[in-house]
Amino acid sequence: MNKNTENTAYKVAALYRFLSVENIPALRKDISTKAEELGVCGTLLIAPEGVNGTIAALPDNMDLFIDYLDELFEVRKGELKYSSATRKPFLRMKVRPKKEIITMKAPEANPHIRVGTYVEAEDWNKVISDPEVTLLDTRNEYETRVGIFEGALDPDISTFTEFKDYVEKNLDPNKQKKVAMYCTGGIRCEKASSYMLAHGFEEVYHLKGGILKYLEAIPADQSKWEGECFVFDHRVSIKHGLEEGDYSVCFGCREPLSAEDREHESFENGVSCHHCIDKLTPERAQSLRMRNKHMSERI
Repeated sequence: MNKNTENTAYKVAALYRFLSVENIPALRKDISTKAEELGVCGTLLIAPEGVNGTIAALPDNMDLFIDYLDELFEVRKGELKYSSATRKPFLRMKVRPKKEIITMKAPEANPHIRVGTYVEAEDWNKVISDPEVTLLDTRNEYETRVGIFEGALDPDISTFTEFKDYVEKNLDPNKQKKVAMYCTGGIRCEKASSYMLAHGFEEVYHLKGGILKYLEAIPADQSKWEGECFVFDHRVSIKHGLEEGDYSVCFGCREPLSAEDREHESFENGVSCHHCIDKLTPERAQSLRMRNKHMSERI
């Protein structure tokens, strides 16, 4: 790819839709071929329960690819949000067959059967200002460190499958009468709200379109969001208006790093940070330094 293309703004699409999907091996092959034809990068997950992914391409090609996915899955009937990136946000395209498009390992969490009440971004502040509402973040702990809603409970989980244990140990449908939850794009809340309804929680709300929609729709001076939002691509984080954020990522351990984190004595670009320095062996450090040197020479 030439330098001019590398520096062109990419259109990024975050999407998901729950629907019954069959013939997944054939779909994977066809979608991969189409993505290569249009220069699409990112990850698309396909499972019997639906489709989920974040992908990017040059704007015109992205529009064509979304048209193609809409013919296959009617993705415009699900959640579909756009943002932009100043450079190619993913190295390559991956189309992956999965058992679930968001892994929870809880059969009772079935959005086809039940799901919580959707709350539009414009109504979210009013809902979470209710003193009777328990506000719950459903994301992983490395995401909540980058940003979180004011007053939200952080479950401090390392994977979404741990969410079930957090609910069982810390929440009670007889005490938490109203629960409002959120995640990056909305998909985790589809499963999480379905799970909680199946376990006796009666009033469960979730932010439609997730944090991404909220940051797009709500002005910063009216926002209850604190920090930035972690995203799973080279941008690392985004701010209000879906502008690219200030975080980077440690290549050694993949943890998100703020400007303050990068001032820490343990930080070495492309090698280590304060999260992983204690686990870094001399051999691993040397390997990372060599890789970082080779990457720098290619730029």
